[in-house]
Amino acid sequence: MDARRDQLIARRKALGLTQEALARELEVERTTVARWETGATTPGLWAHRPLADALQVPIGAVSALLTNAWTAAPPSREALPDAEERAEARRLLSHAAEVTLDLESGLASSWGEPIDQVSAPAPQRIGPTDVEHVINLTAAMRGIDYAHGGGACRDAVAAQSRWTEQLLTADCSAEVRTQLLVALADLHNLAGWSSFDVGMYSTARRHFARAIEQAREAEDDSLTANVLYRMGRLHLHRGLHREALRFFQLGQVFARSTGCGTTAAMLSANEAWAYAYLDDKPQMARCLLTAHEEFADADTTAAASWVAFFGASDLDAMTGITLTSLPSSTETDMARAMEHLDTCVEARGPAMARSLTFELTALSVAALQVGDHDRALDVGRAALHNASAVRSVRTIDRLEPLQSTATVAGLSDASDLAHDIATLRASA
Repeated sequence: MDARRDQLIARRKALGLTQEALARELEVERTTVARWETGATTPGLWAHRPLADALQVPIGAVSALLTNAWTAAPPSREALPDAEERAEARRLLSHAAEVTLDLESGLASSWGEPIDQVSAPAPQRIGPTDVEHVINLTAAMRGIDYAHGGGACRDAVAAQSRWTEQLLTADCSAEVRTQLLVALADLHNLAGWSSFDVGMYSTARRHFARAIEQAREAEDDSLTANVLYRMGRLHLHRGLHREALRFFQLGQVFARSTGCGTTAAMLSANEAWAYAYLDDKPQMARCLLTAHEEFADADTTAAASWVAFFGASDLDAMTGITLTSLPSSTETDMARAMEHLDTCVEARGPAMARSLTFELTALSVAALQVGDHDRALDVGRAALHNASAVRSVRTIDRLEPLQSTATVAGLSDASDLAHDIATLRASA
């Protein structure tokens, strides 16, 4: 009999798969997977390709997993085939609707499987201090995410969320449990966001699903709206614009119930961005106007920690980026975009380095479109430099419009910039 295959077990658990789930993907019995893991039997060669696909490793790594000799490569993007990703997006939207609107889709169990491998034991009884510790850790890691990208903190956030999940079984008062649910939902929210930032899209969806379940159990409408916003942003980035719009619209239901103008303005601005990608200029303009009106009336000092980042500079940034995303944009649209982007870029500091990179990228695209080539190239080079310094796959992905625009600009310096962007994106 072979030795227990600990690396095979660890890889399965790291992907949030139970033995039953893996068996379903491979179309075998659960006991077959169990025997492989204990070393009682060895998968035939026919199973290596399905195993590689299910465990998201190269086929050559299967033998190494079976002999406990595998060395994991850095996390890669969890990009699914288009049809599968769209189906997964719709499953998550259905789950979000089920949790938030008390509908029944029958999908709850598929999102309830473990997300990451189990960690160290936790206290048997907890109080407010334990919850405060979680909140403070989340705030610290959120700051790292803003400044340095999800790659600088994703694994730490995921590990902390895994450990904090154990506190749900500890003895505590009803009040402390509600506080814990909110803190843990916010932690999963950040885990989803940082996973999204490094290209781990399926893992991000699982964290977001857990976050929205816990936010609803705690009856926190503000946090629910924020999770839905982040779900929408993931799908907007993946090109699933209509799905993203639905997440933003569902988020508005909860944003408006809280009376938080900051959250409502943020969601309206993101609705405008989705409409821009869909080339629906009237709806885009309506949502942008609404966002500015809502923000003007908002009490930003009362915003919860998960939305407190969204200030006047972010609204300017969203307005500029939205206008540059419109396929049928005019020079007037681009000039207006540059005004908003100039304002936000001037206000940015090192604490929001990733956001600055997005804004510089959009500003360079707009400048190329209006024929201000010298400025476009200077700003584009700054965006490229920042993107290479921030640990964020998403930031590098967002250089693609600049690469495309620079490619067709017909200038040698612009072609060089496009080439350098392509080189960076190929290495991401």
